[in-house]
Amino acid sequence: MIEFAAGNGPRVFLDPTSVMDIAGCVVAGIDIAPKRAIPDDGDARIDHSLEGFLFTCGPDHIRHPEPVEGDEGRFFPLHGSASGNAAAVKSLEISDMGAECVCHIPVATANGGEMLIERQWTLNGTSGVLELTDVVINKSDRPLPAMMMYHINFGARHLDDGVRLESRSLPEKSLPWRFGEGDHGIFCVPAVAGEDGWSATRFGPIAALGGLSFHLEVDTATLPFLQVWRNQEAPAHIVGIEPASHRWTSRRKLAEEGALAPLSPDESRTFRLRIRFS
Repeated sequence: MIEFAAGNGPRVFLDPTSVMDIAGCVVAGIDIAPKRAIPDDGDARIDHSLEGFLFTCGPDHIRHPEPVEGDEGRFFPLHGSASGNAAAVKSLEISDMGAECVCHIPVATANGGEMLIERQWTLNGTSGVLELTDVVINKSDRPLPAMMMYHINFGARHLDDGVRLESRSLPEKSLPWRFGEGDHGIFCVPAVAGEDGWSATRFGPIAALGGLSFHLEVDTATLPFLQVWRNQEAPAHIVGIEPASHRWTSRRKLAEEGALAPLSPDESRTFRLRIRFS
């Protein structure tokens, strides 16, 4: 793991063995990642990823497995092909003022293509803002759909009754973290952007973190949907906040609607989000 910390920001641990995702995220002395309090999906890659605070879903497919186009006997893996791919570090700089990590992740996609994720993490030591920029490039000789989703997972054992989810993207504008009924809940809504094109979501205040709240900002140009889920069915105890490139429906239906938005060979698409605790 690479410890990535500076100034007023969270102390995060980046995982170079799996897309340079965030394994641990320590805020006010608490690692808020769910660890093993996760549902068992039967896929070692995804179990490993779900334990962490942020994992990347894509770049060829998101969510649950569906048939590969033109090869109905094969399926895209759960959450796409990215998880478990090692990151090649291009540069790493860490100081009290800030930190930056740049890496490249080549991904062999399930539909026989090649994609490259050029990833940059930056942490502003003064503002405490952690920013992720992913440039996804189609390295294949044919157009390929580019799909990305970011699972930001909280260990719900750290949450209390005062924690709420607040966003202009929600029809209710504000929800308790135990939304829905029973031990499960999930929804996906369009991400409502401000004048700058970014959507904002607040999750908190969290007493275990000294009353701090989690703040997420997302560039809706390429991540126009917000999905939220929770699972309190033992042994799982997790809440996920998930910016997504595509709405929650089947890949087949998205293709029929012309919503898969393929990249041409050597074409790229940029995905951005920001995280802070305050």
